[in-house]
Amino acid sequence: MFCSRAAYMFSYRGLPGVFGGTLVFSMILLLLGHGKTGSLVAEVARQRRHEVRVLRAADNPHGSALTADNLRHIDLVIDFTTPHAVLENISASVHAAKNMVVGTTGWYGELAHARQLVENSRTGLLFGANFSIGVNLFFDIARTSAAALEHGYYGQIFERHHVHKKDAPSGTAVAIRREVQQASGSELEITSFREGDVVGMHQLVYDSPNDNIYLCHDAKSRRGFAEGAVRAAEWLAGKQGFYDFKDVWRQL
Repeated sequence: MFCSRAAYMFSYRGLPGVFGGTLVFSMILLLLGHGKTGSLVAEVARQRRHEVRVLRAADNPHGSALTADNLRHIDLVIDFTTPHAVLENISASVHAAKNMVVGTTGWYGELAHARQLVENSRTGLLFGANFSIGVNLFFDIARTSAAALEHGYYGQIFERHHVHKKDAPSGTAVAIRREVQQASGSELEITSFREGDVVGMHQLVYDSPNDNIYLCHDAKSRRGFAEGAVRAAEWLAGKQGFYDFKDVWRQL
């Protein structure tokens, strides 16, 4: 369904390119989902000399199009779909022995099941609440800032996104809360707003009788997410295991 010609696995089919000092081999990527972020992922991947095939949701009900035969020339699958579709896409992709990058959020209640699928199939999967390098730096800052809760501060998280975002709170806000909770034992309240075409803004606010601390990440465009997702795919090629982007982004 997706290929009209043969290709070598893991893309030893063309000359390597160099981007930012990193050696990059061309791959054939299958992109699930073609919304605003997915479209940028395809654009960035092509700029980095990868070939991109796109499979829309209407052509892949319940992951039914992700068969071993259809994926035989695909090097890696990238998912930017919807929370309810992710697990079926993961199951089908790893059953076909394909590695996968998942940028969709809102499905993390199924992480244990997904890990088992990946480990049983001896494939590789990398997921992330956010593929922006800046946001992952923000996670580190959030962890350090949690010390404020031990010194009389009250913390809250605010997140704003465009009106079409399907999950609330955002996966990024949940990840920020988790970082703070792991560092302090305190679970912060998250307040979500859906307005206009806001790409994504996350604020971690600490309030005390003496002062306020405001920590904020404000995404200017979705391109940072797209670049991170493509670089994650390059990193994952040929690997086995179940990975969280926040744990590997420094290696990209």
